[in-house]
Amino acid sequence: MTSIDPSDATADDRSTLRAKCADCFALCCTAFGFQRSADFPIDKPAGTPCLNLADDFSCSIHESLRTRGFRGCTVFDCFGAGQYVSQDIFGGTSWRERPDSSAEMFTTFAVVRQLHEMLWYLVEAAERATTTEASESAAQLRSEILRILHGDVSEVLASDVESIRTNVRRALIEVSEEARGGYDTAAHADLRPSADLVGRDLRSIRLCGADLRGAYLIAADLRHADLAGVDLLGADLRDARLGGADLSKALFLTQAQIAAARGDYTTVLPAALERPPHWQKS
Repeated sequence: MTSIDPSDATADDRSTLRAKCADCFALCCTAFGFQRSADFPIDKPAGTPCLNLADDFSCSIHESLRTRGFRGCTVFDCFGAGQYVSQDIFGGTSWRERPDSSAEMFTTFAVVRQLHEMLWYLVEAAERATTTEASESAAQLRSEILRILHGDVSEVLASDVESIRTNVRRALIEVSEEARGGYDTAAHADLRPSADLVGRDLRSIRLCGADLRGAYLIAADLRHADLAGVDLLGADLRDARLGGADLSKALFLTQAQIAAARGDYTTVLPAALERPPHWQKS
């Protein structure tokens, strides 16, 4: 089994929420579609294998994805949903072995990925919570999601993902307010949820404790910035310059956000995240 024990909603086992491609039937390369863009050089309809998919479910151009124009592949994160759907839910029988299962498997993958992403955030919420109420709320939501994941395919597909997401969002906001409350942040009109900060030079602005949920930080200059207590839930960090920045105490950051940004060996990351191999070490 590759999943978190549903009987222990307090277990911090993020290893199960990290992709293990060797245990997956290349679901991200088949279930989802994409269009020709700056992130992909071709069109691919949803539910069809990528033209670079090998017989053993590996990527035949994995080492050169970015140079060949498949940047989108290098920033995608399934939060461990791929191996869970492949091995736990569908018992290790691939869509190639059972073509009649492909549609259901791909749909299940899309749902499980969302649930796993919420689990990732709830693990951090439990760590950051400073009140019993917030901690219990995060634990209850994790238990609810885990019960769904440990049901059968029909239970997973019948889950009300949007309702769960609304409750998770509420819990994360509560934890964020608690965590950011410890910072003496100077009022700055531009530092707000969903702010348009595309291309902005933010190096001279004190950011600690800012609420930048859903903010557009595309190509923003955050070099050497201290992002302690900054809520980056859902923030768009594509091409954001993070050289020398300290994100070790930033809130609700994911591997996909980091992979989409431009950092280097001096960028300080949270312990749960890994330095992307394509970052320049200079």
